[in-house]
Amino acid sequence: MTTLPGQAAATVDGPPPADPLVLAAAWLPADGSAPGPTMTLSTIGLDGYPSARTVLLSRFDGQRLHFHTDTRSRKAAELAAAPRACVTIAWPDAARQLVVTGDVAPVTDREARLAYSARSRYLQVLAWVNDTDLAAETAAARRQRWAAFDAERGERPLEPPTTWGGYAVTPRRMLFWRGATDGPSNRLAYERRSDGSWRLEAWPG
Repeated sequence: MTTLPGQAAATVDGPPPADPLVLAAAWLPADGSAPGPTMTLSTIGLDGYPSARTVLLSRFDGQRLHFHTDTRSRKAAELAAAPRACVTIAWPDAARQLVVTGDVAPVTDREARLAYSARSRYLQVLAWVNDTDLAAETAAARRQRWAAFDAERGERPLEPPTTWGGYAVTPRRMLFWRGATDGPSNRLAYERRSDGSWRLEAWPG
C-alpha cells in the first residue's frame, strides 16, 4: 500500500478535526516547489453540461488547491464564465479519495512562474508548443515541431509562455472518503458556513 504524507496522523482512530484543511494537509503533499498528484478538474461547461479533465495539483498552500493551464484552453474559458470547480484526487492503493468543491480565482504572475519552473522539462516544452494548431497536425508533424523547438532552445532554461496561467480553488465543500478491509468505508463531508466555520457530517461509504 502506498504511504501518503501524514498518513499515520490521518488514520489514527479518534474524532475528525473540526477544520477539514487540517485533514487535507495530512493527505496532500507538503507545500513545496514540486507538483503534486493528478486530479480530475470538473468545471461548468459553456453549454451548461459538466466538463472534466485531468490536471496536476501544483500545490496546496494550506488554504487553496492550485493548478495551472493554458489560458486559451476550454477550461480557462469555462472558469471565466463560471469561476467554480470541483476537483477529485484518488489514491486507489491507499483506499482514499478527496473531493473539493469551491470558488476559483487566478493566481499571481509570480506564483504562476514558480509553478512553471517546478515543472519537468517535458511539461515546460508542452506549455509552449501544444496549441490548437499543433493538435490538428499529423503525429509526424507534431513530433517535427517538437524537435524544432528543442533544437532552437537547446538546454537553456525556459521562461513560461504568455499563455501560461494558474488558478486556485478555495474550498466550500470537502469530502474525504476512506476505505477499509476490516470494516465499512466512510465519508467525512464538510461544508463551509457563512461565518467561515465548518459543518461536518459523517456519510456512509
